[in-house]
Amino acid sequence: MADTVRTYLLLAWTWLRASAQYPGPLITMAVGAFVINMLDVVAIWVIFEHTSSLAGFDLAEVMFLYGTSSLSFAVSDMLFGNLDRLSQHIRTGSFDAMLIRPASAFVQMAVDRFSVHRFGRIAQAVIVLAVALPRLDLPWSRAWAVPPMILCGTVIFSSLFALAGAAQFLLTDAPEVANAFTYGGSALTQYPLNVYGRDLVRGVTFVVPLAFVNWQPALFVLDRPDPLGLPYWLRFVSPLAALTLAAVATLAWRAGVRRYRSTGS
Repeated sequence: MADTVRTYLLLAWTWLRASAQYPGPLITMAVGAFVINMLDVVAIWVIFEHTSSLAGFDLAEVMFLYGTSSLSFAVSDMLFGNLDRLSQHIRTGSFDAMLIRPASAFVQMAVDRFSVHRFGRIAQAVIVLAVALPRLDLPWSRAWAVPPMILCGTVIFSSLFALAGAAQFLLTDAPEVANAFTYGGSALTQYPLNVYGRDLVRGVTFVVPLAFVNWQPALFVLDRPDPLGLPYWLRFVSPLAALTLAAVATLAWRAGVRRYRSTGS
């Protein structure tokens, strides 16, 4: 594990040094990522210009949901978001080169073209969360759950990226299918889940565990009853959901690599 982390950091630093040779585009992309993601906050602000609550949650609570989801997704996207581009490497045959190098193909794929512009999204999420938390005035008896919530959310999104990559060994030309669960999952969890239908909420609770990114633990942090009447203990299942999904993603990735037969190019 230590060697894997060291390899990841070394490759990431190599890519950062390369991209730093062109500081103008680098800064522009980072600022652009920040501004584009701020448009999501503007959309929420517009909604609350016309209503005082969204599905029973006020502006600070919705911003809290948005901030925790966005931060978890931004960190996982920075670390492993490149996995959803695996199909490009499979088609060109460049994934073959990753398999013969003395480093994990998973790490090489995840860190490929690592760029600082992804930090723009992280900065935006941190600012939103920093603004929302003081307005909630959370007691320490519930505030302690915020860091574990973000950590578990990061693991869940990272696992979805890994599953998205593994799926492309089979669905070589359909990365958008995987994006529905990664980027789509991020958009879904930025709002209270009770704005969606009951069947969808059950699906993201018991099938694809997106509800454990921030919804279920947020009900504990905000001291809210579950609008759908689901069991109280589900609010503390995020670590188990994250570890289970990570194990599934690991097995899926290994199965995909074993199945890979190259393009012959």
